Amino acid sequence: MQRNLLKSAAFMALALSSVPAGAAQAGTAVAASPQLTVLQGNDDISRFYTASKNAPIWFRAGQADAPPLLVSILKRSPIDGFARGPQLAMEIEAAMAKAQAGDPSSVQAAERLMSSAWISYSQAISALTPRMLYSEKWVTPVVPSSFQVLRLALKAPSLAQHLKSVSDINPIYSSLRDLAITEAKLPGGGQSARYAANLERARSIPATGKFVLVDAATARLWMYQDGRPIDSMKVIVGDKEKLGLPTPMIASVIWYATFNPYWHVPDHLVRKTLAPHVINDGETYLKKNGYEVVSDWNATEILPASSVDWKAAADGTVHVKIRQLPGPTNSMGKLKFNFANPEGIYLHDTPTKSKFALSNRALSNGCIRLEDAQRLGRWLLGREPVAPGAGMEQHVQLPQGVPVYVTYLTAQPNIGEPRLVRDIYGWDAQSTITAAAAVQAAGAGS
Repeated sequence: MQRNLLKSAAFMALALSSVPAGAAQAGTAVAASPQLTVLQGNDDISRFYTASKNAPIWFRAGQADAPPLLVSILKRSPIDGFARGPQLAMEIEAAMAKAQAGDPSSVQAAERLMSSAWISYSQAISALTPRMLYSEKWVTPVVPSSFQVLRLALKAPSLAQHLKSVSDINPIYSSLRDLAITEAKLPGGGQSARYAANLERARSIPATGKFVLVDAATARLWMYQDGRPIDSMKVIVGDKEKLGLPTPMIASVIWYATFNPYWHVPDHLVRKTLAPHVINDGETYLKKNGYEVVSDWNATEILPASSVDWKAAADGTVHVKIRQLPGPTNSMGKLKFNFANPEGIYLHDTPTKSKFALSNRALSNGCIRLEDAQRLGRWLLGREPVAPGAGMEQHVQLPQGVPVYVTYLTAQPNIGEPRLVRDIYGWDAQSTITAAAAVQAAGAGS
């Protein structure tokens, strides 16, 4: 079928060019096609073709390899989370076979059907990543409009290359998808379920630009420049097993670095750790470790420790705001990189470096400790990260905001050799993309 699609595309372009602009809306010979009648209900597609004077997208001269590629993409698309793809592929093949006779209405029906299918697919793969917290508009995916999808396709010098670029999403995603499909052909489906489960999470990673990628599954941070990893370091991430505090998936933007930061103690740590220490060791525990009670996080008022009912704080009936002053024991170390998110997660230095030697680095209360905060700061700032003074909590703006993506990849396809790592948070089993989708995609490619 694909060979027939390639042979017929050129003369179909000639047939399509003979259909007057607006013929579909006028209800002329095109209306004889039941399939096209359905497509006429899509006002966006009709308006687009009217605006472009019925310029063909799929039957343009020199683009004969695009229709069969679209069919292939749709056949494997269940693994992209687009369940309707195989059915649409069958409909396109049937429409193309009918259009081979050169009837203008059948040619235009095939043209519009392919445009409708490409719009649906493109919008489906632009969906938000499940479980990810999007905290900045800049890094929140936008589902493209029908006009945007078709305009880019029409203007693409190589339509086939455009289809491949859009469907590949990013190098990590396309590698994972290929691995899932390959594994699905093995007896029992191999490890296809594991690779497929990571596709949803990999979808949020950009294909280009400068950004920080934190992978909680391997407890590692990557610095990307022009869409390529150029440096990395170990990190310590949230402990789900003992503390019940996994590091969430987040997309946000780092705008500034904070030197000599305060540590604002999370409420659960006040309850579990600090309040019991004060009860057992007295209020001197706070002073000894650089803690102070504040009226709010802007520290408009420092409160005496004696004003707090520490037993109530320990049982959670009273909520106390406590911050730790900068210093050698401060949990933030000397440098912090904040980014907007509802969970109060950030990247930060740490005075305790020994834990980076451990193989299991899921040890934190959710925040991300950096093996080398200075090195990350140098890359973000574009210069040596030096505090502007000796004062506390000094914010230094970056030359430009840098997106940060905190994700969870238990499959690593393009970082060294392909490998699978332990699912420490148990999130693979919660994926909506399954081995069945990989098997279906593998069958489409055989």
